[in-house]
Amino acid sequence: MTQKTIRFKSSDNDEVRYGFLDELKVNVLSNAPWKKGETTGEIYDLNDVTLKAPVEPSKIICVGLNYHAHVKASFSADEAPEEPLLFLKPPSAIIGPDEKIIPPPKAGRVDYEAELGLIIGKMGKNIPREKASEYIYGFTCVNDVTDRDVQKKDLQWTRAKGFDTFCPVGPHIVTGLDYNDILIEGIVNGEVIQSGRTSQMIFNIPHLINFISSAMTLMPGDLISTGTPAKIAQMNKGDIIEVRIEEVGSLKNMMT
Repeated sequence: MTQKTIRFKSSDNDEVRYGFLDELKVNVLSNAPWKKGETTGEIYDLNDVTLKAPVEPSKIICVGLNYHAHVKASFSADEAPEEPLLFLKPPSAIIGPDEKIIPPPKAGRVDYEAELGLIIGKMGKNIPREKASEYIYGFTCVNDVTDRDVQKKDLQWTRAKGFDTFCPVGPHIVTGLDYNDILIEGIVNGEVIQSGRTSQMIFNIPHLINFISSAMTLMPGDLISTGTPAKIAQMNKGDIIEVRIEEVGSLKNMMT
């Protein structure tokens, strides 16, 4: 059984809080569910709240070149990596649904990358692949926004992918998902440009959790963005970028 977790702000309370979404009702939580948050008895109508990014991670771990079709179209690699290619985004890059993607001054080509994000549910180090699912809280939509010109110039990816607003996440987190073969789409102004399935990943999710946790301790609420399918493309001012993932949801943001 799936469940949706949100972070939200209400008109009568300036605090950003967590809640479980039950159709159009928000059941307020005392804390993040991976921090033992419990329902408080407060209930809001979904139409009376503003959704925020559904997670505040200690770190955002991203995976590059994790789909064969993306590798073939990439400027930075001629063949698939032998191990997962990791990079980090700062938590300050996160924005939520309907918030604006704001490129830095004099930005060149800025691309979208539709990705499945997973939220870690409990602390783990050296997590075995066969136990990886025990450490997953749930899944969300991620847009790995990238300044491609800066990426080429710097020869590494931190600045190009770490600008403020370059990590849209949301609109909620879905638990209880069978993640092995779901559709991921990147949609620009209503047109589907990217389309791929998680079954086409070079390194599947248990492999990623095992590999990442061998290098760094994963903390509850950490976000792992699992890579993007082929056909990433440039965003232009005014474009509406949608990351739509089967059984997860739809995340929309405009680039200013």
